[in-house]
Amino acid sequence: MSLHHPADAVPPTPATRVGIVGVGNMGGAIAARLLSLHYRVAVNDIDARCEAQAVSLGAMACATPAGLAASSDLLIVAVVDAAQTEAVLFGAHGAARSLARGSTVLLCPTIAPADVERFAAGLHRQGIACIDAPMSGGPDRAREGSMSLMLAGPGDAIERHRGLIDALSSHVFRISEHPGDGARTKLVNNLLAGINLAGAAEALALAERMGLDVARTLDVIEQSSGQSWIGTDRLRRALRGDYLPRAHTRLLNKDTHLALGVARQAGAPTGLGEAAAAVFARACERGFAGMDDASVFEVLRRPG
Repeated sequence: MSLHHPADAVPPTPATRVGIVGVGNMGGAIAARLLSLHYRVAVNDIDARCEAQAVSLGAMACATPAGLAASSDLLIVAVVDAAQTEAVLFGAHGAARSLARGSTVLLCPTIAPADVERFAAGLHRQGIACIDAPMSGGPDRAREGSMSLMLAGPGDAIERHRGLIDALSSHVFRISEHPGDGARTKLVNNLLAGINLAGAAEALALAERMGLDVARTLDVIEQSSGQSWIGTDRLRRALRGDYLPRAHTRLLNKDTHLALGVARQAGAPTGLGEAAAAVFARACERGFAGMDDASVFEVLRRPG
């Protein structure tokens, strides 16, 4: 079920105390969004620069996830992978030890469904609700409250935090009550995103090789049957030589390979997905891991 809400349809004086672990590109944009709406936000990040940026907007910094959790009604985890998520929740200074019974964790990283299920079970044993909530759309859409959220978790926990969820996303999708299904949905999406981006980059590299004006070719594609949102978004940046990371290449490499693992478990054919994942792996090998995933255009235009 899809629930679409106006991006500004939020309570005027939010009372929920929100903790965010991981305030990089997406987590930082979430913090900015909530602070602009007068939520009380505390943050923790292994990168002091990311913390400082959030603090400059009005957030409070906490030294550890456990310290953050002690003063939070809702904890948003927006780190990179399963290892970081486990450390944040259950490590030596993990949040789970300080979260009150009846509190909620919003789990936003793109990780394997089995890991989501494991983390949700561990939280449940401590009386903490877990909402599997992968996100999509990039930092700009997160900052304006128009990103997509794919929710899988207890309906009562989702309803309890409905105001905050609506503040974060005007495109909320209720997938199921089973944590892990959000991750499955996100991996399907990201596999297709990877296929679309690799395909768009390959097509523009072909246009360039044939001597066409690539910007004009992209104009045509945007208004024709080859159009894709990610192709337009990333390749406009690529044509400007702008590879400042909004979505790192290493993340789409991670996500496409996670999706292939889920597909193997399901017995599904993934020829196109495997080809796309190989492109992102090659981009990482060639030094583009820390750059924007638009950099796959460089890999495909200069295959040597």
